[in-house]
Amino acid sequence: MKKLSRRLSLQYGAGAIIGFLLPSRVIALSENHAKILIENVASDINTIINSGKSGAALTGDVEKLFKRYADLDIIAKTTLGRDSRRASSAQLRAFSRAFSGYMARKYSKVFREFEGGRIEIEGIRKVKSWHEVKTGVYLRGRSKIQVLFLVSDKSGKDLFFDMIIEGISLRLTERTEITAMLERRKGDINALTEDLKKAG
Repeated sequence: MKKLSRRLSLQYGAGAIIGFLLPSRVIALSENHAKILIENVASDINTIINSGKSGAALTGDVEKLFKRYADLDIIAKTTLGRDSRRASSAQLRAFSRAFSGYMARKYSKVFREFEGGRIEIEGIRKVKSWHEVKTGVYLRGRSKIQVLFLVSDKSGKDLFFDMIIEGISLRLTERTEITAMLERRKGDINALTEDLKKAG
């Protein structure tokens, strides 16, 4: 009985030590992971904007970028706003897939304007439950463009859930546009999803 009590005490003691140490370790790792994530994003964007690709090839690369590093499900759900609550799981999945292609077509045009430039990480800070990674896009013959990436691990891994270009939020901009598109379709989410496959 004494051995069992001693074993339990040791286990609880070890658990307490781990519990005390874990929060600071997790925060440090989370910040480091956020930085690594955006370093990879920056590297891939640099490759994309200097690849010389255009059209479907460029769009395909941008879609892969978003699928790899962006929390598309959260972004898509946010753009639907309150209407996401009445959507079925199947509707949300279909919308998210259509939204992914829409984002790729739209932002391939944005990235095309960065051609010949480079993107570099300039800072990182913790904001509430996420991290903000500041980057600068350096363009030939033009002023630097500031791009912020908001990174969270709420989905189970570190992904960026917003990209803010010169103060303009990707999520908020798309929410405004998606809301307007949905209103024009009288709230029909299925119709919005079908039309989104061709938009961008």
